[in-house]
Amino acid sequence: MADEKRVNQSVIRLERCDVTDSDAECFVYYAQSDLKLGSGFGGAIAVRGGPSIQKTLDEMGPLKPNECIITEAGEMKAKYIIHANGPKFQEEGTPDKLRETIVNALKLADEKGIKRMAFPPMGYGFYGTPLNQSAELTLETIASYLENQTGLEEVLVCLWDHHEYKPFQNKLKSLK
Repeated sequence: MADEKRVNQSVIRLERCDVTDSDAECFVYYAQSDLKLGSGFGGAIAVRGGPSIQKTLDEMGPLKPNECIITEAGEMKAKYIIHANGPKFQEEGTPDKLRETIVNALKLADEKGIKRMAFPPMGYGFYGTPLNQSAELTLETIASYLENQTGLEEVLVCLWDHHEYKPFQNKLKSLK
């Protein structure tokens, strides 16, 4: 199952998959400020990518709010990981902070010359952004960014299951 929308010369594509196992050139990981790879996607990165990722992160952190950094992805399919320190637990100003985090990740990918990147549903799950709000903010911000000059050819949004996919599918259909 995949849905897509063209924005200028780029494509936004939805896929049901694990973002850490996508075949994109890089993927975004919703990181903690201390850059420790914990459970969930962090655990998958540590296991699939190997210890070199955490070793690199230990030399780079901590991250400021809304800041993003890029590392190599170790032994994973992707070449790079963008570690994004977005808002946590519905903190004040979450929508604006989430938009800023997404834009910073997109800019970093562009600076690195990445053509194909993948996002999870930003802020959803552990960090408390409701799924419909995540769909709206993630897709609108990506689409707005792609309306400008960019080297990104494709931005994937990787969604775990039908529960995550449906709100993103509905939002993608409503984008102009």
